[in-house]
Amino acid sequence: MQAKLYSISVSHPARAAGLMLRHKGIDAEIVDMPPGAQQIYMRARGFDAGTVPALEIDGHKVQGSLEIARELERLIPDPPLYPADPEDRAAVEEAELWGETVLQPIPRNIFRWAVSGDGELRRALADAVGIPQPAIAATAMKPLAWYYSRLVSGSTEESIKAQLRALPGHIDHVDALITEGVIGGEQLSAADFQIATTLRVLLNFPQLRALVDGRPAGELAMRVAPDFGRPMPLKLPDAWLPETAMAGVSS
Repeated sequence: MQAKLYSISVSHPARAAGLMLRHKGIDAEIVDMPPGAQQIYMRARGFDAGTVPALEIDGHKVQGSLEIARELERLIPDPPLYPADPEDRAAVEEAELWGETVLQPIPRNIFRWAVSGDGELRRALADAVGIPQPAIAATAMKPLAWYYSRLVSGSTEESIKAQLRALPGHIDHVDALITEGVIGGEQLSAADFQIATTLRVLLNFPQLRALVDGRPAGELAMRVAPDFGRPMPLKLPDAWLPETAMAGVSS
């Protein structure tokens, strides 16, 4: 089966899609592009939106991590991404949808907000994705970073503060899903890949690592995506951080 995954190396939804392809035993070609290039590149490839992940498989196109999971399950039922039992499947699908719509955007929005105003962080991003001369690229990336943060993500100072305040409750919810056996079982599901890759990004933000590290949520992140990303020097104002994150920063 021919498969090509369009990705950005630091994108957690794209990493989730790549891990699900691997789970299904599909050796896909990975096409990584620089952050920001996807708006033009993906439409030029015939996709409906300028976003990743996007997949060409079995002669047609699929876009979005949730949609890719469903298509992979349709094409290759075994090994499964969803339980056979209807009630269990409904619980996994509910967790997967929550992971995609609620949890997944938060680290992306926070990072885009931070990178739009922090040259050091833009340089670290350029270096992480292999852009030549990252110091020069950091300056050139500033207008694009502002565009993605303010116009694509629609972020404001208040929206970022609100998402940071909500994070501890979201991590509690992940731990509850693990305790209930919805995710984190012997057989990984689409919800595991969807949620764990987002948690893994939070572990790469030193200011927010303490929210996840040492908890069932953190263990799941490292089980599913142990080698994803690198520490990123986020420098959010201390006053914006949840108390549990501040405890980790000060320790």
